[in-house]
Amino acid sequence: MQQGSAYFIEEVSTVQETHTLSLLVDNEPGVLARVIGLFSGRGYNIDSLTVSETSHEDHLSRITIVTTATPQVLQQIRSQLGRLVPVHEVVDLTANGHKPLERELALVKVASTGDKRVEALRLADAFRATVIDATTDHFVFELTGRQNKIEQFIKIMEPLGLVEVCRTGVVALRRGADKT
Repeated sequence: MQQGSAYFIEEVSTVQETHTLSLLVDNEPGVLARVIGLFSGRGYNIDSLTVSETSHEDHLSRITIVTTATPQVLQQIRSQLGRLVPVHEVVDLTANGHKPLERELALVKVASTGDKRVEALRLADAFRATVIDATTDHFVFELTGRQNKIEQFIKIMEPLGLVEVCRTGVVALRRGADKT
C-alpha cells in the first residue's frame, strides 16, 4: 500500500494542441457575439472562425472555430460553449486523434511582370490555383485547400510580387457517415 496524500493530483499538461470545433447554433442576432465573448472574456484565442447558415427552415447556423490551447483549457472551452443558450451542439472534430476534412479559400493578389509573372503562373498551376482576375501587371488567384497549403502558396508568392491576401477561415466536417 502506498503512503501519501489522500488527495488525487491530476497531471496538468502544458502542451498546446490545435483543435477544430463545430457548433450548431440558432441563427439569430447576437449569437456570434456571445460565442466570441466567451473566448475573449476568458483570454482564449481563436485561430480561425467561419459562420454560415446550414438550415434555413430550422434557423440554424454552423460556427467552425480553430483554437490552440492545453487539453485542460480545450475541455473548459467545450464545456462553456455547451452551456450557452443558443448553442445546440458542440463537437470537437479533432478529439481522439480524428482528422476532419478541412478546407479554406484564399484570394491572393500578385503584381509582377516578365519572368516573375511567368513563374507566378507556373507555381499557381502546380498548386491548382485558378486565375479569377488578370491584367497586364497583376493576377488574382483563387486557391482552396488545407491551411498549410494556403500558407505555403502565400510564402512562395511573396518574392514574386504578393500584394494582398484574403482568407475565409477553415470550414470542416467529420469524416465518415456520422452527422457532425
